Amino acid sequence: MEKSYVLSDSLFDEAQQELSRGNLWVAYNTKTYFLDNADMWFFPSKDEADTFADDNISDVEAYAVIRADSIEELIRQFPYGEFLEKQLTDPDANGLCNKDGNDFTDALIDHLEEQQNLNNKNLSIMIEKNLDYLKTNVRNHGFGEALGPEIEAQLARGATEFSLQHKTEVNKREIEATLHFGKSDKSELYFFNKYDVRLKNEKDETMAQTFYINKGWGVTLKEAYNLLNGRAVYKELTPKEGDKYHAWVQLDFSSKDKHGNYERKQYHQNYGYDLKEALSYYPVKEMNKPEESQTLIKSLEKGNVQMVTLQLPDKEIKVFIEANPHYKTVTLYDNKMKRLDQEQRQEMMKKPDLDASKSKEKTKDLGAEQQEGKKPEKQKGKGKGDDLDNGLVKKNRTRNPGKGMSV
Repeated sequence: MEKSYVLSDSLFDEAQQELSRGNLWVAYNTKTYFLDNADMWFFPSKDEADTFADDNISDVEAYAVIRADSIEELIRQFPYGEFLEKQLTDPDANGLCNKDGNDFTDALIDHLEEQQNLNNKNLSIMIEKNLDYLKTNVRNHGFGEALGPEIEAQLARGATEFSLQHKTEVNKREIEATLHFGKSDKSELYFFNKYDVRLKNEKDETMAQTFYINKGWGVTLKEAYNLLNGRAVYKELTPKEGDKYHAWVQLDFSSKDKHGNYERKQYHQNYGYDLKEALSYYPVKEMNKPEESQTLIKSLEKGNVQMVTLQLPDKEIKVFIEANPHYKTVTLYDNKMKRLDQEQRQEMMKKPDLDASKSKEKTKDLGAEQQEGKKPEKQKGKGKGDDLDNGLVKKNRTRNPGKGMSV
């Protein structure tokens, strides 16, 4: 971007709200250096943004259109400072300069001093907003408020990059994390780029993994804990190219990449896993009420093990449950977290309500899942029409939304 801009405080707030609503196409006025609310408009589609830009051309308005999936990405596209520097060092760049090439007039000097003061003020506002953004981003990823003062101190130092240490507990197990921050190449703004996690999982095995923040979004610390304990997490993923999409993500502990991170397995929509349908095979009491059902679904999507009540014909029992997208089922445990076997689970299924063919298919899934706990080898998906390779969608699909995605 040749020209630099500064976003006003109120515009920054409006931009966050609009982008969160899905209005990702942005039209901004290129005729002004200081962008206020009236200089930037947000639209859900490129066509609407382009139409607005074409219909609003005048001596003081000329709109360019960009796309920004997050406030972080928007800020990256608006570096500032170069424009003012040019005005301070090149008199011909400023309209108040005498056309004959004489020295600056008093009015020009006053103007430049005033504009420099404005720039300093805007720089202060941007740094403050950057700090607020980082605090919010860190908090949203599950690291709480404690790192706020350290982030502020590091921004004051002005280093190109810095790292912060964080210790906490999840399910009474200690987690150590190192958060990595870096300054943009195009501005003075900092971004939360990734974090390293080290913990002892529920089997007392030491596990470590790096999780990347892509355009301001990544897995939370609790989700990282669940992933390192072998469970699957349902996420909205943002590839380097293409549109966002949803998929179940699970770590493959049998394979690591060149950086020493466990490879990911992804189960996309085409894989056919429906969590609600998997739950419907069991008389889960919480699924009978919309609010409780929604809470249960969200918890399981985060990779949590959730206690539920099963309403059997003669009694109610408490079991623990987790999502299992690989086998298109849910895994059940007793109150001592011992996995229920195939026979136990079949006794708890709602057989009278199931279609015979579906019941047979689900029984087959349960049998395959039961073998998962007995065999160390990865199980290959089988069945008519399946296009699977160890639970992954093959690369020869017409669309591969996982390309370039960082978790």
